[in-house]
Amino acid sequence: MTRVLIVDDHALFRAGVRAELGARVEVVGEADGVEEAVAAIAALAPDVVLLDVHMPDGGGVEVIRRAAPGRPQVRFLALSVSDAPDDVIAVIRAGARGYVTKTIAADELVEAVERVADGDAVFSPRLAGFVLDAFAAGGDGGGVPASGAASTAGGTGAAAAADPELDQLTQREREVLRHIARGYLYKEVALRLGISVKTVEAHVSAVLRKLQLSNRHELSRWAVERRLLDGEE
Repeated sequence: MTRVLIVDDHALFRAGVRAELGARVEVVGEADGVEEAVAAIAALAPDVVLLDVHMPDGGGVEVIRRAAPGRPQVRFLALSVSDAPDDVIAVIRAGARGYVTKTIAADELVEAVERVADGDAVFSPRLAGFVLDAFAAGGDGGGVPASGAASTAGGTGAAAAADPELDQLTQREREVLRHIARGYLYKEVALRLGISVKTVEAHVSAVLRKLQLSNRHELSRWAVERRLLDGEE
């Protein structure tokens, strides 16, 4: 069972997260600030640290900076109310393996924790776009593995041309894939492409079937791992 440390300066929120996680992971401890978090990580050696980005005595970046060196087995997953691009990129560059917002559903949070523990990079769908943009611009990936360097699907580079899985998709399916991977909602994709929501849903279903994926989270991850560059927006 994945061992989790919850770091947040609001006791009520920590209690809520513990209750939401339930018995599906083992919550080994809690911390309400940087100093307590660094000490707890050293003492408890959790598999995953669920980490708030902003705290009165510092933030997630400082916790990672002080606690991560020499502890490659400890993975950090940011759990924040903020969806600001600067916050997302800063904590990922510091060494976090993912970033999800506090609106995430309980089941999705458990899945994110387990995936981060397994070494995956995990983001809420809309936040993935910030990371994709940062990598496409040549940003330093920090905690994101080289195979997950950020970019978007539907590019025309050599990597895209040589990908047999991507070659299965039609041009329209690639366009939909690109937008979904960047975190757009179905209705937003429909507006941007001038098609109906039902048509978007049909294309997404086709893409998931062809790539043998289960949901849009896996779709975003697939696009990131392929380093598919998108020269258009």
